[in-house]
Amino acid sequence: MARLKVKLVKSPIGYPKDQKAALKALGLTKLQREKVFEDTPAIRGNIRKVAHLLQVEVVE
Repeated sequence: MARLKVKLVKSPIGYPKDQKAALKALGLTKLQREKVFEDTPAIRGNIRKVAHLLQVEVVE
């Protein structure tokens, strides 16, 4: 299964609470932090909600 490397590149300040909650669910609380996730529909949904704040890369 593919893996996704996700990096928070823009601050969530000034964005709605549901977008901040999506970042918290992903575990991205500080700028420039990276995490690697399995590619699941739940993770994809959270990433799609805040895609404008993230940098996403597919890792094999």
